[in-house]
This record gives sequence, structure tokens and C-alpha cells, in this order.
Amino acid sequence: MVNACREPAGAMLPAAPGAPVAWRVSDARVPYADALAAMDARAAAIAEGRADELVWLLEHPPLYTAGTSARPADLLATSFPVFATGRGGQFTYHGPGQRVAYLMLDLKRRTPDVRRFVATLETWIIRTLAAFGVTGERREGRIGVWVRRPDKGAGHEDKIAAIGIRLRRWVTLHGIALNVEPDLAHFAGIVPCGVSDPRYGVTSLADLGIPVTLPEVDMVLRHEFEALFGPSAPEPAEAAPLLATP
Repeated sequence: MVNACREPAGAMLPAAPGAPVAWRVSDARVPYADALAAMDARAAAIAEGRADELVWLLEHPPLYTAGTSARPADLLATSFPVFATGRGGQFTYHGPGQRVAYLMLDLKRRTPDVRRFVATLETWIIRTLAAFGVTGERREGRIGVWVRRPDKGAGHEDKIAAIGIRLRRWVTLHGIALNVEPDLAHFAGIVPCGVSDPRYGVTSLADLGIPVTLPEVDMVLRHEFEALFGPSAPEPAEAAPLLATP
């Protein structure tokens, strides 16, 4: 399990041989427990050669998740349901207006290098932000992708995207969460990713004055994904039983 990568961006993660990565976007909000069950089923099918790799874009209802390193003291309020999860990391928030991208990729058929995979996820987010005129950056010892906020004071930075993954039989689970237009007040119930320094907060594209829709973000995410990971294609209908949602 990996929480974040502190390495500089490496080379692209090459495309796996065979079919392009299946691409799915869920319009309805997906309950977290349903998403976990669906990811587990799809990852097992990929490991066994019964399904194609998948990127799944979705939103969740408001909730908090606790990664494998979560500290109980970092849960400040129980305003929303709290889910323990097998991904790396600490507490994070998911909710409407946040684009969650779950990746189920077979690293055995690509490059079995976890650091390189997470570095490529970071690059994916940074390139997506750049398309909207936002400079995202990595920070040693601080998880996710950050933007500088000189308007808030010297040394102030805000996180705009989180990363948390898990591997099972070299198939990845979980992924990234990019803040497009979530209610930032909902982050107040946790210490996001354990970062309590008051200079470091949370932001979104909307908070930065960039009004974009989720479909607009999705289009850029797919373009930049293909540049880094290889081609994708809409998920075929016959794959639906391996990734059922309500």
C-alpha cells in the first residue's frame, strides 16, 4: 500500500499490451461501500485475465475515509459517515463536486514499479490542472498536489488533489480525488491527510476562480491519461456485471 510518491516525475507508464483501458463515468453519486465492492470485483477479474483495465470517474455522497495510517485524533467531527479503507494514507473527504478517479491497472503488464505509478498519477493531475491555468506542484513530506497561495500569506499553500492507492496481485485500486467545486467547509471535520500546519489548507478549481464543469474536467483527464498511460475506450456493455452500481 502506498500513500504518495515523493520522487520526481518519472517516465510515462507504458500501455499494457492488448485492449485499451476501459473508461467509465458514473453520472449518479456512488455509495462508497458499493464502489469498494465493485473495485474489488473488477481488480480480481483483471488479475485473472477476465476483464480489461479500467478508469472509473465518479462522485460520492459526502463522507470521510480513513486510510491505513489514519490517526483517530484527526477525525474532528462525525458530520458524515466514516469508512475504513485499505488504501494508504490518513483521513480524507469525498463529496459532490469532487472528481474521484479510481484506477484498476495491471502493473505486471506495464511496469511493476509502485513509485513510478504514483509519480505518473501526480503528473496526470499536474497536467490536468495546467490545462486550466493552474500550477500544481509536489511537496516533500506532504501528500497530494498543491498550489501556492500567496494571497493568503507568505508560505501558504493549499491542496487541490489527493492520491491514495492499494495494490492487489499487482492490480491497482483507489486513485485520485481532484477538487473541482466541492463544499470546502466539509473538510473541517478532519485533519486532511494529517497535515495540521495552518499555512496549508484545501482549495478547488472553483475556489481559485476557475468555473469549470465535471464533464470539462473529465475530457482533460482522459486526454492527459492517454498521453501517460496509453489509449482508452468507453467501457463495453458486457463488462457491466464486473462493475455494477445502483
